[in-house]
Amino acid sequence: MPFSVVLFDLDGTVINTNDLIVASFQHVLKEKLGLDVPASTIYRHFGEPLPRTMGRYAPGREVELSDFYRTFNLANHDQLVKQFEGMRETLDALREAGIKLGIVTSKRVDVALLGLKVCGFEGYFDTLVGMDETEKHKPEPEPIQLALERLGEQPGGHVLMVGDSTFDVLCGHNAGVTTAAVGWSVIEREVLAGARPDHWVEHPAELLGLVLGAR
Repeated sequence: MPFSVVLFDLDGTVINTNDLIVASFQHVLKEKLGLDVPASTIYRHFGEPLPRTMGRYAPGREVELSDFYRTFNLANHDQLVKQFEGMRETLDALREAGIKLGIVTSKRVDVALLGLKVCGFEGYFDTLVGMDETEKHKPEPEPIQLALERLGEQPGGHVLMVGDSTFDVLCGHNAGVTTAAVGWSVIEREVLAGARPDHWVEHPAELLGLVLGAR
């Protein structure tokens, strides 16, 4: 089935923010709650809106902890954010092929744009939907629905949602689009497999083959 629209999660999918996110969580959980939380535990929160995750550790303190997280995150952002190998070439080829591209992220729009800028991906995407633009968030379908509305598209098999977390895959399923999980995710494969992605891509180049090979 041909794909004419590809929607991406941002963190851990398009840009490598894994070290930054882990460091930010560990900082706030240690300083504010006295908790030493391993990276393997934090990985399971990837893709989830920040206030929801903070509420798991300290209900009622979501705003305080999220603000503390963001202060540390922004102070260390540019030093820790990196590109994934092969992502630029893949995005270039998709754009040249006329594929509509979008970002659907659980991050706020301003911080998402900062990450794209640091990695040199400004202007690559036709739309970007952040968590501050919808009432409901992943795994609910609303973020993808808004992205498609902005692109002038309807849900269907021609739309591919690509992500590194169960929240991304479930959001795609709930929105009625095709899904792909990325093999460069730090989340355990069996956890991702539980969301039943339609496709797996082990490297950005494989994503290119999946999308363009179906045309």
